[in-house]
Amino acid sequence: MGKYDWTSGCVSGAIYNPVSADLNQLISDVYGLSAWTNPLHADVFPGIRKMEAEVVRMCCDLFHGGPQSCGTMTTGGTESIVMACKAYRDRAIHRGIAKPEILAPVTAHAAFDKGAQLLGIRIKHVPIDPVTMRVDIKAMKRMITRNTCMLVGSAPGFAHGVIDPIAEISALGEAWGVPVHVDACLGGFLIPFMEEAGYPLPLFDFRLPGVCSISCDTHKYGFAPKGSSVVLYRHRQYRHHQFFAQPDWPGGIYATPTIAGSRAGGLIATCWAALVHFGRDGYVKSTKAIIDIAKHVEQKCREIPSLEVIGCPEVSIVAFTSKKFNIYSLADKMQKRGWYLDSLQHPSCIHFTAAMAHTLPGVVDKFVSDLKEAAEEMCQAPPSETEGSAALYGTLHSIHDRSIINEMTNAYLDVTYDTGSS
Repeated sequence: MGKYDWTSGCVSGAIYNPVSADLNQLISDVYGLSAWTNPLHADVFPGIRKMEAEVVRMCCDLFHGGPQSCGTMTTGGTESIVMACKAYRDRAIHRGIAKPEILAPVTAHAAFDKGAQLLGIRIKHVPIDPVTMRVDIKAMKRMITRNTCMLVGSAPGFAHGVIDPIAEISALGEAWGVPVHVDACLGGFLIPFMEEAGYPLPLFDFRLPGVCSISCDTHKYGFAPKGSSVVLYRHRQYRHHQFFAQPDWPGGIYATPTIAGSRAGGLIATCWAALVHFGRDGYVKSTKAIIDIAKHVEQKCREIPSLEVIGCPEVSIVAFTSKKFNIYSLADKMQKRGWYLDSLQHPSCIHFTAAMAHTLPGVVDKFVSDLKEAAEEMCQAPPSETEGSAALYGTLHSIHDRSIINEMTNAYLDVTYDTGSS
């Protein structure tokens, strides 16, 4: 597998907006040509097979994968993470470990918990440093056992935009012979370009010998349509544990690389088109624009006396809280002004996620102005904590029986499928 040359891209020097007319038209045209294709039948749709292989190759190159690096496309970050969990579970079982265990920071994406539940693996959550919000390496080392099948680090984590000490996790993995997975689902199309964009980072990819796999979402900052991600491996031997094959089925030999059987070839084709359309130069430009915005928002948040930034944001997310008022009420005030900020817990905070839309003229200035105004209002006349998000999250924090929350989420999900006809 040689390197794939995609650096030229169809970039004319502009920073493309993912909702721009030219990209929208390209995606529409490509999907129209490929909507009925299915990579399950690679012999029938060789073009789609080639596009998927090239998307994987492009991403391997981004993360400095060697000639044996490989991977597959998936339908999103959760599936990419579940596939890595499956690969390392099966690898561990093959090596005689009857009860494999995952070690992941408490801040790691919930998809690792989902994968553990689906695959019958135990997951152990490693504490973090309460100041930096990065995983506690000493605690991770203490928690490794002969059953540990994978170590996890985020680059960055969804909640606080902080990158775990990947080099130190890699060294642990090497020392103990445990594969390390880097979850770059959120930042996968930012962090490989940040050095060229003027924001160098410590190593986080296959240049670290202990890093054995990486998950990366093309449908986030890669600007591909929703429903595409990649999971990458250092060697094919890891990917082989991800594959599924049933050679004795009466319907013939059935083999699939991921969870799905039939897959949407149109999503593979549009992902390929987006990557080639931007090219490396396009992604460097979009990365610089997005990180510039995130750094600007972080600075402005630090200048608002009633707000405190959580940890040290390194990529596109800025999380903040307050000791002077209920931070969830601030989120409610911002939503009334047209801004949606994710509400987080442990600790209670909300976060801003920089996107291409924020790079348009005047947008981030309006956000900062609204945030400052809303924070001042909160200091002068904080709303009752029995209202809005403050009431919801305050109630959730006070519930000691967490199974009740599961019942509440079941009810919520039920409602999302209610047509109102019964």
